[in-house]
Amino acid sequence: MELYAGLDLHSRNTYIGIMDETFNRVFKKRVSNDLDQILQTLKPFKKRLKGFVVESTYNWYWLVDGLIEHGYPVHLANTLAIQQYNGLKYTDDETDARFLAHLLRLNILPTGYIYPKAMRQVRDLLRRRLLLVKQHTAQLLSLQSMIGRHTGLRLSSHQVKQLTQDQLAHYFDAKATLFAAQQTHQLMQQLKLQTEAIEGFVLARCEDSEHYALITSTPGIGKILGMTILLETGPIERFAQVGNYASYARCVPTDRISNGKSKGQGNAKNGNRYLAMPFDEAAHYATSGAPTIKR
Repeated sequence: MELYAGLDLHSRNTYIGIMDETFNRVFKKRVSNDLDQILQTLKPFKKRLKGFVVESTYNWYWLVDGLIEHGYPVHLANTLAIQQYNGLKYTDDETDARFLAHLLRLNILPTGYIYPKAMRQVRDLLRRRLLLVKQHTAQLLSLQSMIGRHTGLRLSSHQVKQLTQDQLAHYFDAKATLFAAQQTHQLMQQLKLQTEAIEGFVLARCEDSEHYALITSTPGIGKILGMTILLETGPIERFAQVGNYASYARCVPTDRISNGKSKGQGNAKNGNRYLAMPFDEAAHYATSGAPTIKR
């Protein structure tokens, strides 16, 4: 008889629940988040397991990748699309794991896409670049504000970026304030170097792709936006229709209309925010840089 397993993943442990085709519980156990221990626990059931379900939590990479590498049929549950019966009086890790296995057995499990491991790591590195860019911007605004507070001058962002350590002395008399400004400036420069290093690393793994060349041929899409769209999209075949991709990129309206009147909005955050941003920016750059689109 085939078996179905649900794994309720937490930060320190995983609850394993296994059921058979008749929905009877076969096995249950809580184990530490150690791949070897989990594999050893599952070994007696491996040949009979029809499928595994792991929740798409923040820390699923190690577990899903490990199970796939050892030949287990793994499904990544889309937690936002799963709705349990609201009248349930009591739930715990055992019932959650059992519920996941139950959905898989009924073939109604909402699943998420398991991005290929190798390119997923490059994609996540590019997301790390975005974090560094935000930190760089925060330091730039801090230095800009500091100059305005102590001198009354309003320097543009471009002017602040052009400043050197020696030029900062023209804006600050107090040693403590100058020291703070120099530290902020130094941090800005370091963040810039790290950002450029990440860009070079990612670009070396994208520029040979024919898809990258096609994407960057689009008006408004340059090097960074092209890499972001390429990596955040992944294999385009995973989207059944154009509308699915547009929705994933948050490029469809979320209005709820009834009798010609607005009744609020749906889930505007449903989709990939990292993919929504480059399309937003591309539209802006295209209207300003491409005469035909601008017209």
